[in-house]
Amino acid sequence: MHALTNCTIYTGEEVLTNYAVLIENETIVDVVLQEDVPKDVFCFDLQGFDLVPGLVDLQLYGGKNGFFVRDLSEESLTDMVQTHRQDGTVGLVPTLYSTSHERILKAIEVTKSYMAAGKMGVLGLHIEGPFINFTKRGAHSAHAVRVPTKAEIAEIIASCEGLLTIMTIAPEIWPEELLQLLQESDIILSLGHTNATYEQAKGYFNSGIQLATHLYNAMRPFESREPGVVTAIWDTPTVNASIIVDGYHCDYATVRIAKQLMRERLFLISDATLAKIEPMRFEFEDFIANYDGHRLLNDEGKLAGSAITLLDAVRNCIHHVGIPKDEAFRMATMYPAQHLGLGDKFGRIKAGYSADLIVLDSNQMPKSLGTFR
Repeated sequence: MHALTNCTIYTGEEVLTNYAVLIENETIVDVVLQEDVPKDVFCFDLQGFDLVPGLVDLQLYGGKNGFFVRDLSEESLTDMVQTHRQDGTVGLVPTLYSTSHERILKAIEVTKSYMAAGKMGVLGLHIEGPFINFTKRGAHSAHAVRVPTKAEIAEIIASCEGLLTIMTIAPEIWPEELLQLLQESDIILSLGHTNATYEQAKGYFNSGIQLATHLYNAMRPFESREPGVVTAIWDTPTVNASIIVDGYHCDYATVRIAKQLMRERLFLISDATLAKIEPMRFEFEDFIANYDGHRLLNDEGKLAGSAITLLDAVRNCIHHVGIPKDEAFRMATMYPAQHLGLGDKFGRIKAGYSADLIVLDSNQMPKSLGTFR
């Protein structure tokens, strides 16, 4: 056993000073007063820095070199894990944008194989499209977006058995029979890339959909006489939504408004197409992303994902949106872990939880990363 001492501990529930975290076998044993640390325990002095649960990212597509939907390899997943771990993401959900049925099945197979081998960092799979609304496809491939068939959905459901899976869909394009089939499965459904009306969205939420993908982006917006999907999300207490806080996908003022309305229902994703890269042009099939050092745009000028890490989003929330530090941490730790059904393992510094923790300075820059054993 060892102890992490001399730090400010963001437990997910409170902020503690003059406390220590006891760890054994990669698991938190207890959080105790520093004076109560057993004398025979080795202590790591964290020099007054912040100790935070590892971050959990439910939507990202690549790392520095790997782009999962292109590579469909365990090496690509390893690159994603290693790239984002540098900024404190200890659990991630690799995401597919709209692609062929064959590539979806291959992605499921590769993800399951990676996780079965006991490799750390990947928590499940997010299938974002292709069963979305063509008019709200954003940078998704125009050739890949489509209405689902029964054969496709049945095979995806069967293939995803035993794998934590999120699927972003536009329910208004789905045949009712197939939507019901999907809702009866274990796949977590998220409303996104949708042109549903307020009334339609409320109906989908009332039928059991509990998540929405990247609030404001690729969905019918708020208008005074046409409330749209955005208002339906605000107006439904059981619905949680992700948001991309990179300064480009939505203005910081709109993030602040959403946070005031939704409180703990709003959580962060990176939406990273690639991360920690130099300016470049990226192409795969008909997906194009031009990175100018700040944002990714396709040749039509549409945003093509982000180039941030989840920790960048946390910093933006603190320094630009004005969200208190402890709450910004929760938006990238506790809340996403809960939405994936892993709230009993990640997102808190508490006895029984993963000791995959991060140490940050006062500007939320990483000082130490990884599992404390």
